[in-house]
Amino acid sequence: MKSTGKAALGFIFVTILIDVIGFGIIIPVLPDLIMELGHVDNSKASTIGGWMLTAYAAMQFICAPLLGNLSDKYGRRPILLFSLFGFAVDYMLMGFAPTLAWLFVGRIIAGITGASFTTASAYIADISEPEKRAQNFGIIGAAFGVGFIIGPFIGGMLGGLGVRVPFFVCAGLTILNWLYGYFILPESLKKENRREFEWKRANPVGSLLHLKKYPAITGLVISLVIIYIASHAVQTNWAYYGKEKFNWGHFEIGVSLGVVGLMVGLVQGLLIRKTIPLFGQEKSIYYGFLLYGLGMLLFALATQGWMMYVFTVVYCLGGIGNPALMGVISNHVPANEQGELQGALTSLMSVTAIIGPPIMTQMFRFFTEKSAPVYMPGAPFYLGALMIFAATWLAYRTLYKEKHPGPGVPQQTT
Repeated sequence: MKSTGKAALGFIFVTILIDVIGFGIIIPVLPDLIMELGHVDNSKASTIGGWMLTAYAAMQFICAPLLGNLSDKYGRRPILLFSLFGFAVDYMLMGFAPTLAWLFVGRIIAGITGASFTTASAYIADISEPEKRAQNFGIIGAAFGVGFIIGPFIGGMLGGLGVRVPFFVCAGLTILNWLYGYFILPESLKKENRREFEWKRANPVGSLLHLKKYPAITGLVISLVIIYIASHAVQTNWAYYGKEKFNWGHFEIGVSLGVVGLMVGLVQGLLIRKTIPLFGQEKSIYYGFLLYGLGMLLFALATQGWMMYVFTVVYCLGGIGNPALMGVISNHVPANEQGELQGALTSLMSVTAIIGPPIMTQMFRFFTEKSAPVYMPGAPFYLGALMIFAATWLAYRTLYKEKHPGPGVPQQTT
């Protein structure tokens, strides 16, 4: 049983790793593929890429709770295999795509089937002893970290062989993983632990409504939403900005994103364990978000490609702010409602992934196309920095009011 459990955990790790690597591999080459199929310049390609991300995020938002509930009825194994097969189809479609419409079809399929993280988490919960569950959940974070470091780097290398090569490599890896799962992976959910499918429990909007139960954290949640949307100034525009301002190719985009992934991993995995106990959660929010916003301003002001690597350090150090804010929000909610809160925040993050990309890519296009009133490719970074500073002020104002309530208002304790 132990060896079976280890093998299953290994499969889950590889599944998530391939998912994340696949997402990262295509980032360096996607701008050129859009430009090739759409016969557009880099400026217009950014907007198309933004809408692709929105289509992907929207389908994930709708389908994540659906697949999670289906896995409670039919088991984890068939849903995981369905997700992997869908990813393989997506990569093949995008690799062979003759038009932009086919790229969108591929991204929609990936969004529908790409909610595998939900099912993978449930699989880990099924096969883990309660005392080892948290430890085993750590493999999801590890897979994310490793995938976002090596995915873009591999994509940059493979892009030199052709803009479609990374898609075919991803398809091949995913098919191999699907074959392994089909012939080797056991089912984790016993039949006596299954339940009937209920549409009302698969409602993606329902979890968002749970946030209404916690009015004390409204300001903090709004701050979090602003931060998530602002982050798409970097996440959505990095490749297009690098091409536009520094004439970066696939390799430079891939390496730079790999460095970002490595820095994020170091900050999230090591630094926050030191900074939050040192500064406390509240100061970590302010220091982190100020560094985050400063990093975006520096990206906008960079005049040479090497500067982006230096400024990445400042930007990624800002990563201490988000976990601190999440911790403060969590401290306002009873222990028996933490799962509900995290589910709602996850849904909220998905919504911002629908909103953020078109906002930031439209701004990039507006300030880089030939008819732009002012040529300013860093405009999304300026907007992102402004939003982050606004979110920092809102978080400060919310926490200050909590500590200094008006006359007759009892002071809250956390």
